[in-house]
Amino acid sequence: MSEGQLAALILWLLLLGASVHRALWHNLRMTSLYQHLLLGSAIILIPLWLLRAGLHDGLTIHFLGITSLTLLLGWRLALWAPCLTLMLLSYAGVEEWANVGWNALIGIALPVATSWLLFLASWAWLPRHLFIYLFIAAFLGGALAISVKVLATALLLGLNGDYSWQIIVDDYLSIWPLLLFPEALLNGMTMTLLAIYRPHWVSTFFDRTYLGR
Repeated sequence: MSEGQLAALILWLLLLGASVHRALWHNLRMTSLYQHLLLGSAIILIPLWLLRAGLHDGLTIHFLGITSLTLLLGWRLALWAPCLTLMLLSYAGVEEWANVGWNALIGIALPVATSWLLFLASWAWLPRHLFIYLFIAAFLGGALAISVKVLATALLLGLNGDYSWQIIVDDYLSIWPLLLFPEALLNGMTMTLLAIYRPHWVSTFFDRTYLGR
């Protein structure tokens, strides 16, 4: 493990530690619904993250689903559920253990932060309407989350010299636009179904605010 990989791992562990909130974890221990949502989300992410496209090791792209997870669980638990997924994929040899820190920071922390900040911005500055929630926080949030992840990955690999910028642009960034709409649609549809059929599961959705009831 290089110094950069170790630093990324330490930073990720510090971020996980900062996300720990006593009241939240007490509710998690005492409420089976939270436990099921956390573990179920981690399992659901596995096939999404296994469906990959790319021509080179490290230059692969896959669906994230992080935006839905963030809106469903809140940013704190949205950091932990994908972490379990990442551990399982690393154990299976799909991801490298040495890159766990970078994968977590770029593939989990950045998309979670992007999704959460967009939700907060839509809550503060836009009308609190169901379609705003679905199209801005969920649909647009999904597109922005995967964009941030792809661009950060490209920047990291380019600065490290793992691949030339020409290869990164031609064989990696060229795939990115193809996943923008599917990722946005995936998150938009997921949150639409949850908001309609299981609104009490979604920590960021409030019936009285968005539906007037």
